[in-house]
Amino acid sequence: MPWMKWLPWRFFVRRFATAHGFLDPLTLMAHLQRFAEPSEVSEPIELLRAGAVFHARALINSKVIQHNLDWVWPYWIQRQFDPRDKSFIPRAFSITHCNLSHRNWTAVGLPDCEALPIVDPRGLLTPHYDGWSIDAWVINDAGDTLTPSSLPYCKQHLDLDNIAIVTETAHKNLKLCNRIQVQAGPEGPCCTMALTASCNGGGWLVVVLRPCNPEGVSFVHKVRLAGNGRHWLIEGRPAVQFEHPADKHLASDYRNGDIFLHLKDKKGCMQGECDVGMATAAAMFRIERQKPRKLEVSIPLVTETHKDTITTTWQESLEGHCALEVPDKDHQFLYDAAIRTLILHSPKDVYPGPYTYKRFWFRDATFIIQSLLFAGLTKRAERALDQFPKRQKRDGFFHSQDGEWDSNGEALWIFDRYCQLANKPLKRAWYEPVLKGAKWIIGKRQPQNDSRCAGLLPAGFSAEHLGPNDCYYWDDFWAVAGLQAAAAICLREGIDENAHHFSAAASAFQRTINKSLASAERRLGRPAMPASPNRRLDAGAIGSIAAGYPLQLYPPDDPRLTDLADYLIDTCFVSGGFFQDMIHSGINAYLTLHIAQLLLRAGDRRCLELMGNVARLASPTGQWPEAIHPLSLGGCMGDGQHAWAAAEWVAMQRNCFVREEQDILVLGAGLPPEWIGDTTTRKPIRFGPAPTRFGVITLEIHPGINPSISWEADWYDKPPTICVNPLDYRPTRVTEGLQHVELSIQ
Repeated sequence: MPWMKWLPWRFFVRRFATAHGFLDPLTLMAHLQRFAEPSEVSEPIELLRAGAVFHARALINSKVIQHNLDWVWPYWIQRQFDPRDKSFIPRAFSITHCNLSHRNWTAVGLPDCEALPIVDPRGLLTPHYDGWSIDAWVINDAGDTLTPSSLPYCKQHLDLDNIAIVTETAHKNLKLCNRIQVQAGPEGPCCTMALTASCNGGGWLVVVLRPCNPEGVSFVHKVRLAGNGRHWLIEGRPAVQFEHPADKHLASDYRNGDIFLHLKDKKGCMQGECDVGMATAAAMFRIERQKPRKLEVSIPLVTETHKDTITTTWQESLEGHCALEVPDKDHQFLYDAAIRTLILHSPKDVYPGPYTYKRFWFRDATFIIQSLLFAGLTKRAERALDQFPKRQKRDGFFHSQDGEWDSNGEALWIFDRYCQLANKPLKRAWYEPVLKGAKWIIGKRQPQNDSRCAGLLPAGFSAEHLGPNDCYYWDDFWAVAGLQAAAAICLREGIDENAHHFSAAASAFQRTINKSLASAERRLGRPAMPASPNRRLDAGAIGSIAAGYPLQLYPPDDPRLTDLADYLIDTCFVSGGFFQDMIHSGINAYLTLHIAQLLLRAGDRRCLELMGNVARLASPTGQWPEAIHPLSLGGCMGDGQHAWAAAEWVAMQRNCFVREEQDILVLGAGLPPEWIGDTTTRKPIRFGPAPTRFGVITLEIHPGINPSISWEADWYDKPPTICVNPLDYRPTRVTEGLQHVELSIQ
């Protein structure tokens, strides 16, 4: 408000803080800003808001968990608070207690359903976004207990047919199998937990309401057993249904401790209330001697937000997708799981994750949509792109976060990618957004002067893993690619004036970048590209990989790219993967694959090593968190199931089989030689139908002593130049009309 300018609020803030022994916040903020380049936005408000919510919960965690370690907490707490565990994190003067060592979970759901329940590594189910959880325990009459979150080991896998998470745990003579999935029903989607429990003597299967989830405390104030012992009412609303009536029911509040401490109470209790919000309850089902007890627990997912949800079946969603058939079971499973992750996370918009990142970024969306196109899921990609124009501001800025200048280039590039891979003209609804978006890039560039950042985009926060605000080459590379994409679109649409204007602007921008990179090379003494003109080489330089993958602004053997890859591998790798020191402080599967893509283009067989390392970092359910703890190998940053990582696995497999390199279609360049030369199987390797810029192609490789590769294609126009170029085999340039090549060792 204008009148606020006239109030001496700065004086009062400073006076109040110093009078109470605090640092002067205004002076502190001024010092913090000196560590970054001056910019329009110091940090996106969206990230500040998300961080505030994250640490608000973590502040509650610090007030609850460490004083109540006799509770049965989720797996991450059991590990992180155990001083004998390598995941242990000392608490000392930490104000908040966050999950920083086991951010792992896997979503279950149905295609086109917004609801995405998550399951943690021990089978803890959080059915509703950011809500309470359901767990299952087994106890026997002798007093032995099986609480899965307390166990160091278990068996967990993803059933691909139904997207079900199956968790099997055992302790002494107690066993529990927990199968969780989402099913369509007459009243909407429902999350089910199918439990099978057994013990040698008599005992109990215990279904437990937990006021917590994989992030920490999640309040529950009221719980009541109703419906003749078959329903839980939580906060007064029907929430959980049991297949059979409970044989016994108990409830507790915060002051009386976890319900785990009261399982032997003889007197039941039908309801519990807790003014603190830490109500717990146990519905207990009798296990007879030598007779397993089975029980299905169901949680309706229909809310006011999702009541109009229309889902499709998995079979319908997967129809016609680009399928992979390879001899490596791990690669096969990870590809199939990744395809399903992409489908789950593209109900309309595309999300980078089911929980922490269930919101929109243009950056993540661009890579996810690219892989949807690679997978032949064109309608999903188109539906996601239809959401882009409504996020564009009047000035042409594609806005998802303030102060991040990469979004316009990404939006324009993926619009063009869609048109090329789907062989479709630009949709009329996208026409104005493309023109406005390209003009915004041109107008956003800084003036040409004697500064290091002359002619580049202004300083911004950009991708959060690159460092403090700066003029990042990442933004500039995307901007050039976006202008090139806009020019290509206009050329195809016959808008010659705009095509020429955008093409000339892209060329001029690229010359400015090249001049800046030449200056950086002289300053650093090597061609590897730093993150910005103001930086030394560090882990933030990973952003400059974009020039080679996915944008292909430079040829595969450009020394600026190859030297950058060498620098990152030599300096920034831990346990075989790229370790991002900045913010993420973990091994990044998707950024490791970006480097692998650069090596693949260059014909460097290290791409196979990196791909194998990423495969080994996957969870038992075939997922990667955004960043991976180097010791616990659990998630330490972001979402526990990162859809961008899944997208990069799909893109990596696709480009190993077929990729475009300028006007050439390269086949088989990333196939492991041991697959091709395998003489123990007669089963062919297959990939397709795979959309490319030139048409849709299906590959078949026959391994053995005399291996061969053949293909069938539906070209959009005349057949492209094809180069068959597997590692360790002689490259073959294919003449027009040929669809089969015999491979020979170099």
